[in-house]
Amino acid sequence: MITLPTLLCALAACTGDPASGGDSGAKGTSAASASPTPTGPPGTMFDTFKYSGPDDPAFAAHGWQVRDGGGGPGIKDTWSAAGASFPADPTAQGGRALQLRSSTDGTKQGTKQVEVQSTRTNLFHGTFAARIHFSDKPSTGRTGDHVVQTYFPISPADDSANYSELDFEYLPNGGWGAPGPKLDTTSWFKADPPDRVTRAAKQRMEGWHTMVITAMEGKVVYSMDGKELFTSSDKYVAREKMDIHFSNWFIDLLPSITGQRSWDMKVNWFYYKADQALSPADVQQAVDGFYGAGTDYVNTLPKS
Repeated sequence: MITLPTLLCALAACTGDPASGGDSGAKGTSAASASPTPTGPPGTMFDTFKYSGPDDPAFAAHGWQVRDGGGGPGIKDTWSAAGASFPADPTAQGGRALQLRSSTDGTKQGTKQVEVQSTRTNLFHGTFAARIHFSDKPSTGRTGDHVVQTYFPISPADDSANYSELDFEYLPNGGWGAPGPKLDTTSWFKADPPDRVTRAAKQRMEGWHTMVITAMEGKVVYSMDGKELFTSSDKYVAREKMDIHFSNWFIDLLPSITGQRSWDMKVNWFYYKADQALSPADVQQAVDGFYGAGTDYVNTLPKS
């Protein structure tokens, strides 16, 4: 049986003995000392993506939108809301996930890319975490496309003086002249001309993974399933408030691969804790606490 102190500790993302509060190792106000509000612990955003579809009023009310219309990256002007859905999924925690399905037949007219992003620019220093399902093969059709399955906080404007972007990008078939599979972790200082530092992990990623970014105290740390992958510092850090994006897109068109094919990326949940660098174990404890309490959505962040 879960006791009330234990549940409150989990929701506040603390560690150790619930009575004593534990120690996550973060600076400043500890998660344990922050009493949960009626809508959740302060400085927290959490979502299990339990929506009926992109047109569900709660989806927009909770600060999300599906991109459509013009622009890049990838195949410009091919963004479509048709690829976003919220199906039941027995492999997902809680049994449901956000699914992002991009498709192409090798032509621009036959290509649809998909991206879901937050609409409130209020994520800055702290811990960003998501449970992501990456795909090594298309759900339908032949493989070979240079597809990018990605999750990243980013500045609202590419020309911002304090431009910030922190990327996880999975390329099962490689791209930009580099072979795959590989997972790129990249911290940006400027979008144009590109100024960034990056590291590639060459491995297959099929399946669910917990991806965590901590942006605190002049450094950015990327980890996957509890293993640290890359750290950036100096000017390659978060310098302003950002949105969060989940995106599934194509680098280029490959008409040599005949027929229609579809690529799926899934997002089980997203969790953000402001101004604290939480360990992956702390993140999972907080997420489990929300699921255990039947909580599908929390946002106690100050409005931007």
